[in-house]
Amino acid sequence: MMLLRLAAAWASVAVFLLFGGSLLGLLGSPLPSLLIFLWLLAVIVWASFGVVHEAEDLAERLGEPYGTLILTLSIVIIEVALVGAVMLGAKGAPTLGRDTMFAVLMIVLNGVVGIGLLIGGLRHFSQRYNFKGASSYLGVIIPLTVIPLFLPNFTTSTADGTLTSFQAIAFSIFTVALYGAFLALQTGRHSMFFREPEPEGERPAVPAAAGDEPAPSTSAREILPQVGLLLANILPIVILSKSLAAVLDFGIAKLAAPPALGGILIAMVVFTPECIAALRAITGNQLQRAINLCLGAAASTLGMTVPAVLLIGVFTGQPVVLGLSATNMVIAAMTLLLSTLTFTGTRTTMLEGAVHLAVFFVFLVLVFSP
Repeated sequence: MMLLRLAAAWASVAVFLLFGGSLLGLLGSPLPSLLIFLWLLAVIVWASFGVVHEAEDLAERLGEPYGTLILTLSIVIIEVALVGAVMLGAKGAPTLGRDTMFAVLMIVLNGVVGIGLLIGGLRHFSQRYNFKGASSYLGVIIPLTVIPLFLPNFTTSTADGTLTSFQAIAFSIFTVALYGAFLALQTGRHSMFFREPEPEGERPAVPAAAGDEPAPSTSAREILPQVGLLLANILPIVILSKSLAAVLDFGIAKLAAPPALGGILIAMVVFTPECIAALRAITGNQLQRAINLCLGAAASTLGMTVPAVLLIGVFTGQPVVLGLSATNMVIAAMTLLLSTLTFTGTRTTMLEGAVHLAVFFVFLVLVFSP
């Protein structure tokens, strides 16, 4: 199966590298356009499952939080490639980065968290997680959401939710620095915050001092082949992303669909495998792993997409609109507040899942009827 998946992905890459111009020239006709879209979508989603499979193998070898971190960063690299491909296209897309980031937040923080907590509540009544890990994620997600997606609506140097070049560069540096500091702590002295909590009644182990962490038992010789397979699954997605972006752009314009639909489709295509992995973890009563995937996806999306789209805008001279609409700011603020309330204890129940899922349905309704 793995070899078949890689063969299909790289064969599609070869076809589009050799004949991509001719194939994309058929977009004016409905049937060829649909077939090209389904082809690219199927290959990218199938290759994304390969990314998940290889990342989960690495997770078993390396343990948490490294396993979910590798998966999350791999998926976000694919997302950034898709968004960048559309923005660098002939028509540009000033709101695509904003729409994609907002869609990711709604999908993972409301949709996946809501469904997951409902499933977890049905199967396990209530589930435990590491409070310090969840609160650390939220402590980073809140400023990474508010500063790029809310603040541009209230600055006076520019209008319409855009930023000046100085603001864009400064915000990019801030975002990279904050997310980098979080990653350093997550994989360093605070890595125990992102592991499954100790069983109730047991005394938690005393963490080792900084620099005293035991060395990984897995050798580099065992890791490198899996990293190579992971990259072999990621690269076709990145290469094919430009073609898929062109098809999405054409389809949305042809159907006169809401512009935000492009960001939602990109988020759904890219994050579907990771969402399935999170739901699988919740079903297996591994809520902390699911939290690492969901909250980690939100943090890494903001930490990597914001500087990417802002720097593309600065160097290409095209406008980048990050500020959310008033309606979406209300939904985003409510999502951040609910997430804080959901993950302020040590257990979750079905009630929190139902509330998050209700907010997700409101988001979907407002996409098509703002």
